[in-house]
Amino acid sequence: MKHISIIVTKGAILGNIEGPRQVFTEANQFLQNIGKPPLFKIELVSLTKEAQLNDGLYTVSTRLLKDVKKTDLIIIPAMYGDLQKAIELNKEFIPWILNQYKAGAEVASLCLGAFLLASTGLLDGKKCATHWLAANIFRKMFPKVNLQEDKIITDENRIYSSGGAYSSLNLILYLVERYAGRDIAVFCSKAFQIDIQRDSQSPFTIFIGQKEHEDEPVKKAQEFIESNFQKKISVDQLATMFALSRRNLERRFKKATSNTVIEYVQRVKIEAAKLSLESSRNNVNEVMYKVGYSDTKAFRTTFRKITGLSPIQYRNKYNREIAA
Repeated sequence: MKHISIIVTKGAILGNIEGPRQVFTEANQFLQNIGKPPLFKIELVSLTKEAQLNDGLYTVSTRLLKDVKKTDLIIIPAMYGDLQKAIELNKEFIPWILNQYKAGAEVASLCLGAFLLASTGLLDGKKCATHWLAANIFRKMFPKVNLQEDKIITDENRIYSSGGAYSSLNLILYLVERYAGRDIAVFCSKAFQIDIQRDSQSPFTIFIGQKEHEDEPVKKAQEFIESNFQKKISVDQLATMFALSRRNLERRFKKATSNTVIEYVQRVKIEAAKLSLESSRNNVNEVMYKVGYSDTKAFRTTFRKITGLSPIQYRNKYNREIAA
């Protein structure tokens, strides 16, 4: 059997504990229904025999972490609140995670659980996903990690991670398929109505810029872009405005925001286009001109690159009048 240890951290989110437990349990039940033995032994483990969740609203019984000498898969749930503080509160888990990984265990982080996983050092130089809302702070705290902001699942060297919120269940399905096979994963997908093989959280991402830095000229350049996205904005124009060389501006902008100037302009324009497609009756061409594009092909290509959907698909999915 595969021994699965879902760690119940301080500040853990209940859904990231109960969701995986339910899916693996359902996979076991399906296997038994077709005459096969259950595959997963699922345990909740923590630093104490009882753990409180959601500010004490829920209490769950757990196995003591120190009593788990060997496991096959560790699942790290999302935590909420001040993430730096959450890491400090849960630092006692780190040596155990490291020892289990060295002994052959696999490790999976769900949503903001990536912050605790990254704190172990296991993610240095590796790919990782987390909630898109936390991408900026994650980059700042863990610059050695190759953050995949748009991905729902990453898989590298026995380490897995998932995108935000309930997309973590896509990673659980991925693990069910890896251990139990495609048929079992498809059944669980249908039983829990989870869209299997969804690989991008881009359609859900809201671009809010990256301003958690101290480079004032770059901040001013960002503010100018966000206030004038309908116009044509060039790197040379911004460099002249803020008395910087083009090369210096591009270097500092990339370092501060993780985007090139052109990428930032594109993301601001596409975010404005998304809002218009969600809330107005304007057609795609009208929206395109409104946000400063004149080339239909360029607009559609950039829109799909950033959101994972065409403008029409996005409008049909999110416009409140069409959806109704």
